Amino acid sequence: MKEEDKELYRASIKSADTEEFLDMWFYRPLGFHCALFFRNRGIHPNIITIASIFLGVGAGICFMQENLRWNILGILLLIWANLYDSTDGQLARITGQKTRWGRILDGFAGDCWFFFIYLAIAVRETDKPIPFAPEYNWGVIIWILLSFCGFWIHGSQCQLADYYRNIHMYFTNEKNGNEFHNSIMEKKEYEATSWRTTFFWKLFLRFYVAYVENQERMSPKFQRFIKTVHAKYGTDIPASLRHEFRKGSLPLMKYTNILTFNSRAITLCFTMLIDQLWLYIVFEMVVLMALFLYTQYKHETLSERLRKKIESGYEFN
Repeated sequence: MKEEDKELYRASIKSADTEEFLDMWFYRPLGFHCALFFRNRGIHPNIITIASIFLGVGAGICFMQENLRWNILGILLLIWANLYDSTDGQLARITGQKTRWGRILDGFAGDCWFFFIYLAIAVRETDKPIPFAPEYNWGVIIWILLSFCGFWIHGSQCQLADYYRNIHMYFTNEKNGNEFHNSIMEKKEYEATSWRTTFFWKLFLRFYVAYVENQERMSPKFQRFIKTVHAKYGTDIPASLRHEFRKGSLPLMKYTNILTFNSRAITLCFTMLIDQLWLYIVFEMVVLMALFLYTQYKHETLSERLRKKIESGYEFN
């Protein structure tokens, strides 16, 4: 790779602190080449995001079939969808086409994939016997479990993981720290936007306000901490405070990555290929939920400790 391409590649990466190993090894390098391909043809990042939605939905439809060939095709489509999920962000960064519309659409894309994936699991498992109670079929129980997993567990895990990564970038003063938003400012924009002239943007904003509000509800001690920081320092956060926050936040980034896509997708594909999809539900409800609670506890503890340190009169510089 030429030196100028290496510089451009580094510019396409969101943050070295928050990137996952599989992303850095596979998705980001390949996504960069895809981004260059689309840039040279004048294709907007949002078009790539929309394409990823169709690919992810296609994967879910393939997963509904209890057929190895269809399932392998679904896995390939899901990998392709996630590659485009990497490509659209990298393309936006190297072309300067980053927008909040694109960011919200990007999050919506992942929700679409997993809606159809959970639907696929429910369709496949409905008439199958419950493990350890083979005299009973899953029936409506699997639909209830997957609704709970999809709308509460999965959503909460991904929302908080996304929030913690944006917080980390905000405090480390990296180039994408401006993706850290608060609900007060988002509400003001929502209220100032007209339904008549910008219907779809206002609709997007309505969902985004709810999204940010939920992130804030899950991080009450951080909310008190950030108010204390802004009250004392404004947006000019001292370097030593940034450093201390990064020191506590960085070890948690590996857990936030597990809570998002790759670990979840690998487990899903494995349990599908061995035809034991109930294990994926256990993984999400037990393993990922425990990790979610641990990460939340550690991040809240870090926030509370630093808030008390500021309020005790300690001077960061």
